[in-house]
Amino acid sequence: MFELDGTLPLESELRVQIFDYDLLSGDDLIGETKIDLENRFLSARRGVCGLPKRYYVAGPYKWRDAELPRQILEKWCATQALPPPVWRGNSQVYVNGKTCCLRDYETRGQVHKDWGPPEERLALYTLLDLGLVPEHIETRTLYNPLRPEIPQGKIQIFVDIFPKSATIPPPINITPRAPQDLQLRVIVYNVQEVVLSDTSFTGEKMSDIYVKGWLKGQDKKQKTDVHYRSLNGEGNFNWRYVFPFKYLPAEEVMVIKKKEHFFSLDKHEEKHPVTFVCQIWDNDIFTPDDFLGLLELNLNFMPKANKFAKSASLDDLPDNEKGKPVPMVSLFDQKNVKGWWPMYEEGGPDQPRELTGKVEMELEILSKEDAEAKPAGKGQEEPNENPHLDPPNRPATSFLWFTSPWKSLRYIIWNNYKWYIIGGLVLLLIIAMIGLFIYSAPGALSSKLIAKL
Repeated sequence: MFELDGTLPLESELRVQIFDYDLLSGDDLIGETKIDLENRFLSARRGVCGLPKRYYVAGPYKWRDAELPRQILEKWCATQALPPPVWRGNSQVYVNGKTCCLRDYETRGQVHKDWGPPEERLALYTLLDLGLVPEHIETRTLYNPLRPEIPQGKIQIFVDIFPKSATIPPPINITPRAPQDLQLRVIVYNVQEVVLSDTSFTGEKMSDIYVKGWLKGQDKKQKTDVHYRSLNGEGNFNWRYVFPFKYLPAEEVMVIKKKEHFFSLDKHEEKHPVTFVCQIWDNDIFTPDDFLGLLELNLNFMPKANKFAKSASLDDLPDNEKGKPVPMVSLFDQKNVKGWWPMYEEGGPDQPRELTGKVEMELEILSKEDAEAKPAGKGQEEPNENPHLDPPNRPATSFLWFTSPWKSLRYIIWNNYKWYIIGGLVLLLIIAMIGLFIYSAPGALSSKLIAKL
């Protein structure tokens, strides 16, 4: 905020300029806008200070003009050569051939504790009806003198003009809201009915499943370990994600500060909806991983979780194809949500979504103080508390084949080819016995013949 002294009409033009800061050379003018202060000061619509919709005497919307609404109304009537306003008590006033009643503007009948006297409130409503300039933010176009016909951007400002002879109100606090430090904790327990995208060399359909998650707008993604060789679409993880972030409750957005590029001197601020993205992937060793399914949850307006996996379906999503209404919740209100959600893959232009899995998760929002009081590590790292996560209970067939050759022989080769192996061994034994018989029979026969002679 800038506070400047001036004299009208000698200094009647306010010039606002925007520059490009340069570290080594001179700053470059981007654009400027010019405001005629004398025109505003003499305007019949009183452009010196915008009028708010309500008259408050306390709180963040406290009256900030140098004159009270009743004084402004009487002064305006005098400057417009109109009879002075005629008051009938404190709830009616006659101005410019019209009677204004307080009850016409405050229809609910409830008076806020920070509102001022009724005559001042009625005077303010009357001024707004007469067309005086309301309180607003101006959006002005910037122009550069070197290229006056090409707009160089826009600037949002407000300008108040007060005579120094009057009691000038203190400047309003326009400091941006400070975001809250919060922490999102997500525990991925299990997945079910995940599509099986791979085929093993034994002909089995399988997937090596892992789950990836992040907050949209943040670059840091976290993922679980891999549940190898899922043969039925189930995966067990008991894995925790931890995402610290800054949150503005009034705007329901997440604030992210980062450099635009490597050589930027300062960080710029971005605001994003608080959206948690969850994806299921199939892990591959020698080729890129295969994408299996997606779920996006706006934490301010997210579909309610299901208690059981069989209940989760694509109809639980707010943009479901049937247009079915879905119960929605806010994680910031409930603080903790646990259950099952559907995972899906978007179809083509003329194809519907496909259900590609279901995920069981627990989502929790904590303040910075609560997070410090109840620490928890990522994954299954220490401190593994709040809550404690046991190692996932996976079947014996879940392993990486080339790191466990004996398990591979037992659970892959033996389970699928044991009858072929047994039959082959029996056949080899029979062949060996026949070969041994053929090899030893002539010698034994000759020995018996010689013995008889």
